[in-house]
Amino acid sequence: MNTAATHSDPAQLRAWLHGAAHRDRAAFRALYDASSPRLYGLALRILGRRELAEEVLQESFVAIWHHAVDYESALSAPMTWMTTIVRNRAFDLLRRARHDGEADAADSHAMESLVDMAATPAERLQMSSEAQALADCMAALEEKHREVVGMAFFHDLSHSDVAEKLTLPLGTVKTWIRRSLARLHACLSARGAA
Repeated sequence: MNTAATHSDPAQLRAWLHGAAHRDRAAFRALYDASSPRLYGLALRILGRRELAEEVLQESFVAIWHHAVDYESALSAPMTWMTTIVRNRAFDLLRRARHDGEADAADSHAMESLVDMAATPAERLQMSSEAQALADCMAALEEKHREVVGMAFFHDLSHSDVAEKLTLPLGTVKTWIRRSLARLHACLSARGAA
């Protein structure tokens, strides 16, 4: 199957992510081949420099490999999930640069740009409605639960890292994440977004 032709097929991307979750290197390679040009384009638009976009893309695919098992198809489409990882990595890099005094006005503008301009209008609308539904459901969670889910899934931290950063027992973090994911799933299902 031509991976370029299936880059936007959510079912195929889901299958490759499932394969990656089970450490299938061929599935991960197919996922990379199909999605990396678009994800690289997003990173390049945010960062404006090829070497930084390549660095973010590499870090993002390492994260995708390690967290494919955590992917929840009920919460987002595969491309939306991977785009979020790339976008967050790119923004983290910009924040670090800003903190180190290297940011410029273009970086500030990029930080506020959350729309993937390579997406078709229909894809943007779907991502927008999915993102809004997720944001609304996230807002319904208790503050600490929202924080642990955000750290684990949007900042790509392990459960142990979250526990350490928040000085919470690992078991508490795992329980909060498990319960929060169940609540998010129920909320998204009720809204028809799952």
